[in-house]
Amino acid sequence: MGVFAALTGSEASFGNATVSGVKLAADEINASGGILGRKIRLVVEDDQGKAEEAASVVTKLITSDDVVALIGENSSNQSLAAAPIAQSSRVPMISPSSTNPAVTQKGDYIFRVCFTDPYQGKALAAFVRNNLKLENAAVLLDKKNDYSVGLAEFFTKEFVAMGGKIVATQSYTGGDTEFRPQLTAIKQANPQVLFIPGFYTEVGQIAIQARDLGINVPLVGGDGWDSPSVVQIGGKSIDGSYFSDHYFVGDPRPAVQTFVQKIRARTGKNPEANAALGYDALQMFALAAKHAGSLDRKAVRDQLAAMKGYPGISGTITMGADRNPIKPVAIIKIDNGQMTFAGWVSP
Repeated sequence: MGVFAALTGSEASFGNATVSGVKLAADEINASGGILGRKIRLVVEDDQGKAEEAASVVTKLITSDDVVALIGENSSNQSLAAAPIAQSSRVPMISPSSTNPAVTQKGDYIFRVCFTDPYQGKALAAFVRNNLKLENAAVLLDKKNDYSVGLAEFFTKEFVAMGGKIVATQSYTGGDTEFRPQLTAIKQANPQVLFIPGFYTEVGQIAIQARDLGINVPLVGGDGWDSPSVVQIGGKSIDGSYFSDHYFVGDPRPAVQTFVQKIRARTGKNPEANAALGYDALQMFALAAKHAGSLDRKAVRDQLAAMKGYPGISGTITMGADRNPIKPVAIIKIDNGQMTFAGWVSP
């Protein structure tokens, strides 16, 4: 099994978290007899978070190491560089966390474990309308960030389709520290909820400034909020807010809590979402090979495509026709400075 990820460089935290989950899955599978009586051997390559390196190491994994399948990459940029190589060689590739819709469009051997940005945006709209039962919303997005722009677009479309109304849309640029002009305009529109599809780096400051201006409605965001920094920066201002994620460390399911304990014992810290996604990726491959009764790449590919109801750490997964998973989205609530599990939601 070939694994490629950024183990050094600016994205190393993502890659190392993923590899920790993959290694735990491999150890568990091997301890129970392996796959079809054969032990898994992981070949792990560091692509340094660079697209050209991802293409290079995937070529090596396929041609020199003759891997049966690939797990990688976390970042969509690297996955988009690697996917055409895997596709042309007919080697199944499972990306743990590349959310760009274009990744799986590279071919029928390319899969992902995570939800896509459009899927997440729709799920958040469903949560605001059906769970919070709110009718109008304002949006504050990072106009220079494709992730933020995409989430805002799909949230807006779904929210309106469900009978909601967007009363204001304002934007900022990542790195900004002053948001009061945009928030003042938003306050005048009197929204019931403020959707902020940005990164944790700005969300805490936005929350503080929103509360200072008297905007006391819930704040809602996507998986870009997933960092302790949101609470550290936002403090009490972020209380009563919600964000979506691929999994939550406090999910009470026994399988999740066992996974958390095992990763914590290995790494000394709670597993991040990428660890859960990496774990699920290898476990899904093992299950597909078992059902195929073979390590033939096409047979494994066909079983991955047909997978239904896999009870993953990152939620129950059924593979859609486009090889994107149909799965619930975890909703996390921030209250009293703590992140708590608010449940699962689907578009």
